[in-house]
Amino acid sequence: MLSWLTRPVAIKEKLAGRNFIPAHADFYSGKNGRPIELMLQARTDFLSIWRKRDYTERVHEIRVLGRQIVIVNSPEHVRYVVAKRHENFERKSPQMRRALEYLLGDGLFISDGETWKQRRSLVNDIVHKNRVPAFGPVMERTTQELVERWSSLGDGAEVNVLAEMAGLTAEIISRSVFGNTLGRDSADAVTDSFTSYQSLIDSINIGYFLGFNEGLPVWRTPSLRRSVKRIHGIIDGVVEDHLAGRGDHDSMIQLLLRRQQKNPELKLDLVALRNEAATIFMAGHETTAATLTWAWYLLSKAHWVEKAVHAEIAKVCGKRTPTIDDVPQLEWCRAVIEETLRLYPPVPILARQAKEADVVGDIKVEPAALVLIVPWLLHRTGSLFEKPHHFRPERFLKGRPAPYSYIPFAAGPRVCPGLQFGLTEAILCLAILAQKFKVRVPEDHAVEPQCRLTLRPKGGLPVTLHPRGRKEA
Repeated sequence: MLSWLTRPVAIKEKLAGRNFIPAHADFYSGKNGRPIELMLQARTDFLSIWRKRDYTERVHEIRVLGRQIVIVNSPEHVRYVVAKRHENFERKSPQMRRALEYLLGDGLFISDGETWKQRRSLVNDIVHKNRVPAFGPVMERTTQELVERWSSLGDGAEVNVLAEMAGLTAEIISRSVFGNTLGRDSADAVTDSFTSYQSLIDSINIGYFLGFNEGLPVWRTPSLRRSVKRIHGIIDGVVEDHLAGRGDHDSMIQLLLRRQQKNPELKLDLVALRNEAATIFMAGHETTAATLTWAWYLLSKAHWVEKAVHAEIAKVCGKRTPTIDDVPQLEWCRAVIEETLRLYPPVPILARQAKEADVVGDIKVEPAALVLIVPWLLHRTGSLFEKPHHFRPERFLKGRPAPYSYIPFAAGPRVCPGLQFGLTEAILCLAILAQKFKVRVPEDHAVEPQCRLTLRPKGGLPVTLHPRGRKEA
């Protein structure tokens, strides 16, 4: 739809010795004072609209059709927006709310106010870090099944690793959240449908910039309806099984049901349960799948890092399969995942809508203004990270980034409640698969990051699989 409005995106990538600058959009060089051109560029890809000066610690504003947009790229002021003045900036942007309301309803990710406060504590308990070890066997068993399938394909097998990681994480979250096996057909249906959903959602809600503070509803085309129907059909069936007593006693959904029985005031009817289940499912599988996909791309190019990962797995685990108990000792694996999240945060733009007038830095923020915190910029700011565009996971072996400078899971009260689940899952899946395989991106494949609802490689990521264990070069 409206493909003629698509703008080109210049991508830079450089590998020289042990210096690797992975694929990223080049600095925007369009003329100042042309908001329509900027909006069209953003519609093509939100990561390609940033000028060189935007990758510095500052707070500034622009106007598009009279609408104020405030870009916050300083840890001090990020903290002000997401923590100190959270209640004024808790609302997601009209673009994000409108883009996801058809799929997630009033789910935690896009809700606010009393609904958010009520559901937040509920979901936080369900995916609390103390519960993560209980889901370790699910992560291990499901990843091992993928190892067996990949092994059956033979050396040099070609796969789309984005689809492979989406299927893996969808199965893990299904078994964890719903307590049963999703099955490859259903996992593929959900991941394919969400890929379609993302491609059909426009990156700009033009209604907001034309004066509608809530934006305008997304046009529910037949294709969009089909994508949502497939996702809802699968999730509804599982929730209904639980309501009929056919669910796993320890699953996250079963915990939600028991909480509703004890606290009827939560009003978690089938629709509300579906919304929260869909939110946990989509957020839980999509973000980890994207992170693992980017990690395979980075390791494919940075062989010296891959060797360090392999050596660590051998030292910690020997020939046995890594388990969740090994995760604290897998420091290189953790560093690779954390550096991947720095370079390619799954949600690279955190947009909020101001409820009331405020002041951020020296900018007077108007009611209903769009306030953008952009991890893509923040994580690549030179004053916060040395060689910010380089892939250097060792930076995470030496210490932690300054507070509010590294926020791949957001920050403040709206920090992702599944942070520890997702981080542990990514480290463990990486270790189990890297122990058995080298994953290679073809030399002639041009990798292009693309920001829609999440940050993915455009068109997926074709790779070849090479079993380890034989004499390696």
